[in-house]
Amino acid sequence: MARIKRLLLWVWKVLATPAATLSLAFLTLGGFVGGVIFWGAFNTALELTNTEEFCVSCHEMRANVYEELTRTVHFSNRSGVRASCPDCHVPHEWTDKIARKMQASKEVWGKIFGTINTREKFLNHRLELAKHEWARLKANDSLECRNCHSSAAMDLSKQTQRAAEIHTRYLLPGRATCIDCHKGIAHELPNMQGVEPGWKLPPELEGETLPSASAIDDLRKVMNDSHRVAFGN
Repeated sequence: MARIKRLLLWVWKVLATPAATLSLAFLTLGGFVGGVIFWGAFNTALELTNTEEFCVSCHEMRANVYEELTRTVHFSNRSGVRASCPDCHVPHEWTDKIARKMQASKEVWGKIFGTINTREKFLNHRLELAKHEWARLKANDSLECRNCHSSAAMDLSKQTQRAAEIHTRYLLPGRATCIDCHKGIAHELPNMQGVEPGWKLPPELEGETLPSASAIDDLRKVMNDSHRVAFGN
């Protein structure tokens, strides 16, 4: 007990000994307080830049992709649940969020140099921008989609038979990810000429009749079959 007491007295003496003009204990306390203030300011700034208001504060976003978002089910729907810009473009986990923010910092340069500051420029760059985002979501297994959509919570019985079949075969086992099939769900698609489609029939399903998604698909199939019979192709 006496040894522990002597050790504690020695530690206090070290902390209380003046270091130049300030004690080590004061410097430690000051560093801790300064760290808390810095962290609070940093996290506050991070969250401010992670809001829809911030995202659409520049006209490039407000007059283009945001306008398109307002016309989709992600913006207005019967459940009243709205997906904002950060929900679809920024992961929720802190480390992934920081990585995404660092990656997106290059957009500041685009703003400074007016890369897409007109509608015409935006449309000219639209395919390039879309490809970058599709590739990013493909690489991270559609991490932002999973901010809201969970495979574990997916009720396949409430999906069309075709959707349930494809999700079971490809999404749940990890053979495909959300963005492979769901492009253009929140923004208009660019000119897709020459671009690989979002869903290509896998080789193992070629020649197999998949369950129809709706009566419209059944009607389309009948019309296509009739067309082939009539015109011999």
